[in-house]
Amino acid sequence: MTFDNLLYDLQDNILTITINRPDKLNALNAGTFNDLEKAFALAKKETGLKGIVVTGAGEKAFVAGADISEFEGLSTEHAMQLSARGHGVFNKIQNMTVPVIAAINGFALGGGCELALACHFRIGSENAKLGLPEVSLGLIPGYGGTQRLVQVVGKGKAMEMILTGDMIDAKKAFDFGLINHVVPLEELLPLANKIIGKIGTRGPVAVKKAIECINAFYSDHMNGFEYEIESFGELFDTEDVKEGAKAFMEKRKPEFKGK
Repeated sequence: MTFDNLLYDLQDNILTITINRPDKLNALNAGTFNDLEKAFALAKKETGLKGIVVTGAGEKAFVAGADISEFEGLSTEHAMQLSARGHGVFNKIQNMTVPVIAAINGFALGGGCELALACHFRIGSENAKLGLPEVSLGLIPGYGGTQRLVQVVGKGKAMEMILTGDMIDAKKAFDFGLINHVVPLEELLPLANKIIGKIGTRGPVAVKKAIECINAFYSDHMNGFEYEIESFGELFDTEDVKEGAKAFMEKRKPEFKGK
C-alpha cells in the first residue's frame, strides 16, 4: 500500500507512522486523513504488532494544525462533514488495541494536538509546543479536542487552553499531564520504542483488554466498571494467564503467546 503524505515503517513489530509534509509543517489535509485511515486499517491486520508510534517529519513540527486552505468557503454542511471525518479517523486511533504513542517533535497545534490526544498517551521533545488555537480563527477544535483535552487535563485547564488559544511548552504540558515524558529531540523516538518494547513483554490479550477498559470509562455506551469485571473474568480463560501465574511461581519471565 502506498501513501502520499505519511511514511509507514514496521521494524521489530513496532510500527512508526510519520506524517510527511515537512514543507507544510505536516499540516493535516484531506489526503493526510485518508492516509491515516488507510495506515491504521493496515496496522490492524499486522500480526504480532507490539505498538504504534505517531510522529512528524523533520525537527520543527509533529503536526502544526489543519490545512486552513481547505477551510475557505466551507458551508455549514461541508464543515460538519469535515469535522465528522476527523472524528471518525481519530476514534479509530483511540480504539486501537495495541498502544499508540504520540512522539511530539515540535509544534502540535489545532488538529495536530487533537491527533496527539487521540493517541493513548504522549511524549514530547524539549522543543514541543502544544495548543488548540482555533478561537483565534473564530473557530473551535473540531476533531474531538473539546472532549479529549478535558479527559486528559481536566475541565479548568482545558477551558483555559481552548478559550485563550495559547500554546504551552513541553514543561507546562508535562505539568498539566498532557505529556508523560519530556526528552531531548534525539531521544524521543528511542524512548517511544523502549516504552512499546516494554509493553510488548506483557500479556498481549491483557494489554488489549486494559486499553478497552480504560476507553470504556469515556464511552456513553458502556459501563466501564461492568466491562472491567467481564474482561477480568474472560482473561482467566486465556493461556496467557496460566503462563503468567506459572512463571511467577517458578520465578522466571513469562512467555506469552497472546492466546
